[in-house]
Amino acid sequence: MDNEKKSKSVKPYERHMARQMTVQAVYEWQMTGKSAQEIIQQFIEDDKKKRADLDYFSEMVAGIIAHAADIDQVLARYITGRTIDELDQVDRSILRTGCYELLYHRELDYKIAINEAIELAKLFAAADSHKFVNGVLDKVVKNEL
Repeated sequence: MDNEKKSKSVKPYERHMARQMTVQAVYEWQMTGKSAQEIIQQFIEDDKKKRADLDYFSEMVAGIIAHAADIDQVLARYITGRTIDELDQVDRSILRTGCYELLYHRELDYKIAINEAIELAKLFAAADSHKFVNGVLDKVVKNEL
């Protein structure tokens, strides 16, 4: 119950900023292999002015890293024409973030998680990546939830 009350008092902007930071932190983890705690601490110190939901950010990064193999296994079922390892690092980070929210934050409306992932793809990824992200996460919703 406390988590529900807490999450309802968080502003959408703060969650959006937490998701942006999460994509960047997961990207860093993918590239460097640093520990979740090291990356979380670095981002919290570097990004205090962004007004992000830092608790959500921390939980997301730790959760994505801890469950990366399970998330990748789910994503692999819905990525066509290539493997998860062949994905662009930015796309992989966005998909891991969106898939984690779908699988481990079921209190969220799945439409929010998918829409946020699409917006993150538009912000960080190649021109048409948002269509790819939408298609993969839509299949996750239809087949996994």
